[in-house]
Amino acid sequence: MPEFIDAHGVAIVYDIHEPAGAPRGVVQLLHGVGEHAGRYAHVVEALTGAGFVVYADDHRGHGRTGLKQHGDARRLGRLGVGGHVAAVAAVRQLSGIIRDAHPELPLVLLGHSWGSFLAQILLDLDPADFAGVALSGSSLRWPGSLNAGDLNRRWAGPEANGLEWLSTDPAVAGAFHADPLTTATPLLRLFGPLKAARLFGRPRRGLREAAGHDIPVLLMVGRDDSVGGPRAVHRLAHAYRTRSGLDDVTTLVYPGARHEIFNDVSWPQARADLLAWLDARFPPP
Repeated sequence: MPEFIDAHGVAIVYDIHEPAGAPRGVVQLLHGVGEHAGRYAHVVEALTGAGFVVYADDHRGHGRTGLKQHGDARRLGRLGVGGHVAAVAAVRQLSGIIRDAHPELPLVLLGHSWGSFLAQILLDLDPADFAGVALSGSSLRWPGSLNAGDLNRRWAGPEANGLEWLSTDPAVAGAFHADPLTTATPLLRLFGPLKAARLFGRPRRGLREAAGHDIPVLLMVGRDDSVGGPRAVHRLAHAYRTRSGLDDVTTLVYPGARHEIFNDVSWPQARADLLAWLDARFPPP
């Protein structure tokens, strides 16, 4: 397992997945809160099979990074010294490692949930470095769009396991609870209200001008996603068009799916849509 040391001395663990042949691009995969990159093995397989190198880290406080950082699985999900600013700096540091390793290849961000918010922040900071951005389970990071409350509220009941909001497939919640590298502790409790407030923000004005080119954006959301949902994602798309000046913005809504479109009934279509979007913008040589 490769790793790098962040500005606060925390070892960030990551994986590099190579395609069988010559790569046509690189995808930096950013996972959500309370989970880790290992939950995306099927997504990675689809991307490498399509000719992309995939870099996927376990973020600050999460997964293998979190175990090394805290030495205690009960503290998984807690970001530690530097908080959310340090978490952003660490994934930005990995972006730099990727660019140094593959200067000739387009770099695409693929972020889910909290990872999609990290991707939005990275794009604001370094727009010229990214050739495209695909976000799932995302939202406009603004009060009234991003749900900061109980994500499982609509499925609450005596038989609820607390994770119905993730997927319509009960096995997904079961696997999440059984995974020693995950935590179901809500984001507000993990980060604290003040640090969690750092998630709020809107797409940077003039992103296209700052990048020097249009940046394709793909937004994928389950119709029953309680984190933001279609309305919040349409607001994000509008912001990318009007504030950021981007033209190539695509929104896809998956009926019957909840937050984790890659772990729900939507997965076959979501996989096909993601690969088709990549093919159209980063065709094989």
